[in-house]
Amino acid sequence: MRVRRWVILICGLNLVAASAVGLAEEALAAAPAVEEVDTDAADMADVYKTVAIAASVSFVTAVSIVGAAFAVGKVGSAAIGAAAEKPELLTRSLLFVALAEGLAVLGFAVAMMLLAKM
Repeated sequence: MRVRRWVILICGLNLVAASAVGLAEEALAAAPAVEEVDTDAADMADVYKTVAIAASVSFVTAVSIVGAAFAVGKVGSAAIGAAAEKPELLTRSLLFVALAEGLAVLGFAVAMMLLAKM
């Protein structure tokens, strides 16, 4: 039950981060045409877009690492408990620990893709 709450929290924060980037892009598109005299509006839109992307990168990275740490903690303790009773289950249970660690790597990859938009 707790894992579902973590997944819902991660998905919700990713949606918030994605909507922040979308709002920043809309603000940039809605900015008036850049003229030689008035460049403040375009500069502010660029600042908002940069801040939104930076916030979304930090959200994605933090939430994926926290989720992976939670998953590795739960799965790792269960894997060690299973290996204590049946040593032949150690390699199979380490696979699940590696899958949980893959969540952090996937979050890092998404963060790098967002960072490339800057």
